[in-house]
Amino acid sequence: MAAQSKAVDQTDTNEAVRGNEPDQVNEAAKNNRKGDLAAEDLAAENASLRERLLRALADAENARRQRDLRAEDAQRYAITNFARELLEVVDNLRRAIEASPAQDKAERDGLVGGVVATDRLLAKILKRFGVEPINALNAPFDPAKHEAVMEVDVTGKPPRSVVEVLEDGYMLHDRLLRPARVAVAKSQPSLPQEP
Repeated sequence: MAAQSKAVDQTDTNEAVRGNEPDQVNEAAKNNRKGDLAAEDLAAENASLRERLLRALADAENARRQRDLRAEDAQRYAITNFARELLEVVDNLRRAIEASPAQDKAERDGLVGGVVATDRLLAKILKRFGVEPINALNAPFDPAKHEAVMEVDVTGKPPRSVVEVLEDGYMLHDRLLRPARVAVAKSQPSLPQEP
C-alpha cells in the first residue's frame, strides 16, 4: 500500500507539474514581455536623459562663450565714457593751436610749442587705446560716421561729399565714439533740358 500511495503521490505531483506548465510558460512569457517593455522604457529614458544632458552641455558652452564675449567687450570698450570726455580736451588743445598767431612751427613760442607737444602726446595715447580720428574731409557723407550740420553750395565737389569738418569724429576700435560734425556739399539741382 505504501508503494501504491507513493505512486499516487508521484502521479499527483506529475499532474500538478504538468498542470502548472502552461501557467509557468504564461508567467515566463509575461515576465519576458515585462522585461522587454522595461528594457524599451529604460532605453527611451536613457535616450531622453542623453538628449537633456547634451542640451545642458550645449547651454553651458553657450553661456561660457557669451560670458567670455561680454568680458572681452567690457575690457575692450571700458574706456568709452572716459575717452568721450577726453575728446573735449583734444578739441580745446586743437583750438588753442589754431588760434596761435604764427602758423610756422619754427615761429611758435614755447607755450604754443608745449600745447602742440601735449596734443601730439594725447593723440598718441588715445591711438594706443584704440581711439582713432575719422578722416571725413572730401569723403562721401556717411550717416553712420558723420553728422551733417549744414549744406553748402560748392562748385567742383561731388554732391553729398564732406567739404568742411567742424568737429573731428572718432572711432573706438570698430565702434563710433563721436560722429564728425561736418558741412556737406548740396546736391546740384538738375537743369531743365532745352528742346
